[in-house]
Amino acid sequence: MVLVGTIVNAVAIIVGALLGSLLSGIKDQVRTTVMQGIALAVFVLGIGMGLKSGNFLLVIFSLVVGSVLGEWWGIEDKLHSVGLWLENRVGGKGKGSVATAFVTATLVYCVGAMAILGALDSGLRNDHQVLFTKAMLDGFSAVIFASALGGGVAFSAVPVFLYQSAIALSASYINQLMSKEMLLLVVNELTATGGIMIMAIAVNLLEIKKVRTANMLPALIVVCAAVPILQKWPAIKDWLLQLVS
Repeated sequence: MVLVGTIVNAVAIIVGALLGSLLSGIKDQVRTTVMQGIALAVFVLGIGMGLKSGNFLLVIFSLVVGSVLGEWWGIEDKLHSVGLWLENRVGGKGKGSVATAFVTATLVYCVGAMAILGALDSGLRNDHQVLFTKAMLDGFSAVIFASALGGGVAFSAVPVFLYQSAIALSASYINQLMSKEMLLLVVNELTATGGIMIMAIAVNLLEIKKVRTANMLPALIVVCAAVPILQKWPAIKDWLLQLVS
Protein backbone atom coordinates (compact mmCIF):
# COMPACT_ATOMS: atom_id res chain seq x y z
CA MET A 1 0.00 0.00 0.00
CA VAL A 2 1.64 3.21 -1.20
CA LEU A 3 0.16 5.38 1.56
CA VAL A 4 1.45 3.40 4.55
CA GLY A 5 4.39 5.76 5.14
CA THR A 6 2.19 8.84 4.86
CA ILE A 7 -0.40 7.42 7.26
CA VAL A 8 2.29 6.58 9.83
CA ASN A 9 3.73 10.09 9.43
CA ALA A 10 0.36 11.74 10.03
CA VAL A 11 -0.38 9.54 13.05
CA ALA A 12 3.06 10.32 14.53
CA ILE A 13 2.35 14.06 14.30
CA ILE A 14 -1.03 13.66 16.02
CA VAL A 15 0.38 11.48 18.81
CA GLY A 16 3.35 13.78 19.32
CA ALA A 17 1.11 16.85 19.43
CA LEU A 18 -1.22 15.23 21.96
CA LEU A 19 1.71 14.31 24.18
CA GLY A 20 3.17 17.80 23.82
CA SER A 21 -0.14 19.45 24.73
CA LEU A 22 0.09 17.69 28.10
CA LEU A 23 3.24 19.71 28.75
CA SER A 24 1.60 23.03 27.85
CA GLY A 25 1.12 23.93 31.52
CA ILE A 26 4.73 25.00 31.90
CA LYS A 27 5.51 28.59 32.86
CA ASP A 28 5.41 31.24 30.15
CA GLN A 29 9.07 32.10 30.72
CA VAL A 30 10.12 28.48 30.22
CA ARG A 31 7.86 28.14 27.16
CA THR A 32 9.40 31.27 25.62
CA THR A 33 12.94 29.99 26.12
CA VAL A 34 12.00 26.59 24.68
CA MET A 35 10.38 28.25 21.65
CA GLN A 36 13.46 30.36 21.06
CA GLY A 37 15.64 27.27 21.19
CA ILE A 38 13.38 25.53 18.67
CA ALA A 39 13.45 28.60 16.42
CA LEU A 40 17.25 28.70 16.41
CA ALA A 41 17.42 24.98 15.57
CA VAL A 42 14.89 25.49 12.76
CA PHE A 43 16.97 28.40 11.45
CA VAL A 44 20.12 26.24 11.30
CA LEU A 45 18.10 23.52 9.54
CA GLY A 46 17.00 26.09 6.97
CA ILE A 47 20.58 27.22 6.36
CA GLY A 48 21.65 23.62 5.72
CA MET A 49 18.80 23.12 3.27
CA GLY A 50 19.44 26.44 1.52
CA LEU A 51 23.06 25.49 0.79
CA LYS A 52 21.94 22.48 -1.27
CA SER A 53 21.30 24.67 -4.30
CA GLY A 54 23.49 24.37 -7.37
CA ASN A 55 21.90 27.45 -8.91
CA PHE A 56 21.03 30.02 -6.27
CA LEU A 57 19.87 32.50 -8.90
CA LEU A 58 17.08 30.06 -9.72
CA VAL A 59 16.11 29.93 -6.04
CA ILE A 60 15.90 33.72 -5.89
CA PHE A 61 13.87 33.86 -9.11
CA SER A 62 11.48 31.17 -7.83
CA LEU A 63 10.99 32.96 -4.51
CA VAL A 64 10.24 36.26 -6.26
CA VAL A 65 7.73 34.81 -8.71
CA GLY A 66 6.27 32.47 -6.10
CA SER A 67 5.83 35.25 -3.56
CA VAL A 68 3.99 37.40 -6.10
CA LEU A 69 1.66 34.50 -6.88
CA GLY A 70 1.20 33.68 -3.20
CA GLU A 71 0.25 37.26 -2.35
CA TRP A 72 -2.13 37.32 -5.30
CA TRP A 73 -3.80 34.09 -4.19
CA GLY A 74 -3.74 35.05 -0.49
CA ILE A 75 -2.43 31.67 0.66
CA GLU A 76 -1.30 32.91 4.08
CA ASP A 77 -4.68 34.45 4.86
CA LYS A 78 -6.53 31.34 3.72
CA LEU A 79 -4.35 29.03 5.83
CA HIS A 80 -4.77 31.32 8.81
CA SER A 81 -8.53 31.36 8.26
CA VAL A 82 -8.56 27.56 8.36
CA GLY A 83 -6.62 27.71 11.62
CA LEU A 84 -9.04 30.23 13.12
CA TRP A 85 -11.98 28.07 12.01
CA LEU A 86 -10.40 25.12 13.81
CA GLU A 87 -9.81 27.28 16.86
CA ASN A 88 -13.45 28.30 16.96
CA ARG A 89 -14.42 24.63 16.91
CA VAL A 90 -11.96 23.27 19.48
CA GLY A 91 -10.99 26.36 21.47
CA GLY A 92 -7.48 27.60 22.17
CA LYS A 93 -5.32 29.02 24.91
CA GLY A 94 -5.44 32.45 23.30
CA LYS A 95 -6.71 34.28 20.25
CA GLY A 96 -5.02 32.86 17.17
CA SER A 97 -3.04 30.21 19.09
CA VAL A 98 -4.47 27.21 17.23
CA ALA A 99 -4.14 29.06 13.92
CA THR A 100 -0.50 29.91 14.60
CA ALA A 101 0.32 26.34 15.65
CA PHE A 102 -1.47 24.90 12.61
CA VAL A 103 0.20 27.19 10.06
CA THR A 104 3.68 26.93 11.57
CA ALA A 105 3.68 23.14 11.91
CA THR A 106 2.15 22.65 8.45
CA LEU A 107 4.91 24.64 6.81
CA VAL A 108 7.70 22.92 8.76
CA TYR A 109 6.42 19.42 7.99
CA CYS A 110 5.56 19.98 4.33
CA VAL A 111 8.53 22.07 3.19
CA GLY A 112 11.48 19.71 2.98
CA ALA A 113 13.22 17.07 0.92
CA MET A 114 12.15 14.14 3.11
CA ALA A 115 8.47 14.77 2.43
CA ILE A 116 9.06 14.76 -1.32
CA LEU A 117 11.63 11.96 -1.58
CA GLY A 118 9.83 9.81 0.97
CA ALA A 119 6.51 10.12 -0.83
CA LEU A 120 8.19 9.36 -4.16
CA ASP A 121 9.82 6.24 -2.71
CA SER A 122 6.46 5.12 -1.36
CA GLY A 123 4.78 5.62 -4.72
CA LEU A 124 7.50 4.23 -6.98
CA ARG A 125 8.99 1.37 -4.96
CA ASN A 126 6.52 0.88 -2.12
CA ASP A 127 9.49 1.66 0.15
CA HIS A 128 8.44 3.64 3.22
CA GLN A 129 11.75 3.87 5.10
CA VAL A 130 12.26 7.58 4.44
CA LEU A 131 8.74 8.45 5.59
CA PHE A 132 9.09 6.19 8.63
CA THR A 133 12.23 8.13 9.55
CA LYS A 134 10.41 11.42 8.90
CA ALA A 135 7.54 10.17 11.08
CA MET A 136 9.91 9.71 14.03
CA LEU A 137 11.42 13.16 13.53
CA ASP A 138 8.04 14.84 13.04
CA GLY A 139 6.53 13.02 16.03
CA PHE A 140 9.35 14.14 18.29
CA SER A 141 9.26 17.73 17.03
CA ALA A 142 5.46 17.74 17.38
CA VAL A 143 5.90 17.09 21.11
CA ILE A 144 8.16 20.14 21.35
CA PHE A 145 6.04 22.35 19.10
CA ALA A 146 2.81 21.45 20.89
CA SER A 147 4.34 22.09 24.31
CA ALA A 148 5.12 25.64 23.18
CA LEU A 149 2.39 26.41 20.64
CA GLY A 150 -0.46 24.19 21.80
CA GLY A 151 -2.48 21.28 20.47
CA GLY A 152 -3.23 23.02 17.17
CA VAL A 153 -0.05 21.34 15.90
CA ALA A 154 -2.06 18.09 15.60
CA PHE A 155 -4.20 19.56 12.81
CA SER A 156 -1.10 19.93 10.62
CA ALA A 157 -1.32 16.15 10.12
CA VAL A 158 -4.18 16.73 7.64
CA PRO A 159 -2.30 18.86 5.06
CA VAL A 160 0.79 16.65 5.55
CA PHE A 161 -1.31 13.58 4.71
CA LEU A 162 -2.92 15.24 1.67
CA TYR A 163 0.39 16.65 0.38
CA GLN A 164 2.41 13.47 0.69
CA SER A 165 -0.44 11.30 -0.54
CA ALA A 166 -0.73 13.41 -3.70
CA ILE A 167 2.99 12.98 -4.41
CA ALA A 168 2.94 9.24 -3.68
CA LEU A 169 -0.11 8.58 -5.84
CA SER A 170 1.27 10.61 -8.75
CA ALA A 171 4.83 9.25 -8.42
CA SER A 172 4.57 6.96 -11.44
CA TYR A 173 3.59 9.91 -13.64
CA ILE A 174 6.46 12.01 -12.26
CA ASN A 175 8.86 9.14 -13.03
CA GLN A 176 7.66 9.10 -16.65
CA LEU A 177 8.03 12.86 -17.04
CA MET A 178 11.67 13.19 -15.95
CA SER A 179 14.82 11.12 -15.59
CA LYS A 180 16.36 10.19 -12.26
CA GLU A 181 19.13 12.76 -12.77
CA MET A 182 16.62 15.50 -13.51
CA LEU A 183 14.56 14.51 -10.48
CA LEU A 184 17.62 14.84 -8.24
CA LEU A 185 18.31 18.33 -9.63
CA VAL A 186 14.70 19.34 -8.98
CA VAL A 187 14.81 17.97 -5.43
CA ASN A 188 18.06 19.85 -4.69
CA GLU A 189 16.56 23.17 -5.78
CA LEU A 190 13.30 22.38 -4.00
CA THR A 191 15.26 21.69 -0.84
CA ALA A 192 17.16 24.97 -1.12
CA THR A 193 13.99 26.96 -1.80
CA GLY A 194 12.25 25.25 1.09
CA GLY A 195 15.25 26.00 3.29
CA ILE A 196 14.73 29.74 2.79
CA MET A 197 11.12 29.30 3.88
CA ILE A 198 12.23 27.31 6.93
CA MET A 199 14.50 30.21 7.89
CA ALA A 200 11.54 32.58 7.51
CA ILE A 201 9.53 30.37 9.86
CA ALA A 202 12.33 30.67 12.42
CA VAL A 203 12.24 34.46 12.08
CA ASN A 204 8.51 34.34 12.80
CA LEU A 205 9.01 32.10 15.83
CA LEU A 206 11.64 34.48 17.20
CA GLU A 207 9.19 37.36 16.61
CA ILE A 208 11.90 39.35 14.86
CA LYS A 209 9.71 40.19 11.90
CA LYS A 210 6.42 38.83 10.60
CA VAL A 211 7.20 37.01 7.34
CA ARG A 212 4.22 35.81 5.29
CA THR A 213 5.92 32.49 4.65
CA ALA A 214 2.89 30.64 3.31
CA ASN A 215 2.67 33.13 0.46
CA MET A 216 6.08 31.90 -0.70
CA LEU A 217 4.81 28.34 -1.23
CA PRO A 218 4.15 28.78 -4.98
CA ALA A 219 7.94 29.14 -5.31
CA LEU A 220 8.09 25.36 -4.95
CA ILE A 221 5.94 24.98 -8.07
CA VAL A 222 7.98 27.59 -9.93
CA VAL A 223 11.28 25.86 -9.17
CA CYS A 224 9.90 22.47 -10.26
CA ALA A 225 8.99 23.95 -13.63
CA ALA A 226 12.12 26.10 -13.98
CA VAL A 227 14.77 23.40 -13.44
CA PRO A 228 13.82 21.30 -16.52
CA ILE A 229 13.42 24.47 -18.60
CA LEU A 230 16.93 25.70 -17.71
CA GLN A 231 18.38 22.27 -18.42
CA LYS A 232 16.76 22.19 -21.86
CA TRP A 233 17.44 25.82 -22.74
CA PRO A 234 20.62 26.95 -20.90
CA ALA A 235 20.53 30.26 -22.79
CA ILE A 236 17.70 31.30 -20.47
CA LYS A 237 20.09 31.03 -17.52
CA ASP A 238 22.54 33.39 -19.28
CA TRP A 239 19.68 35.81 -19.93
CA LEU A 240 18.70 35.78 -16.25
CA LEU A 241 22.30 36.44 -15.24
CA GLN A 242 22.42 39.45 -17.56
CA LEU A 243 19.09 40.63 -16.20
CA VAL A 244 20.31 40.80 -12.60
CA SER A 245 23.85 42.00 -13.35
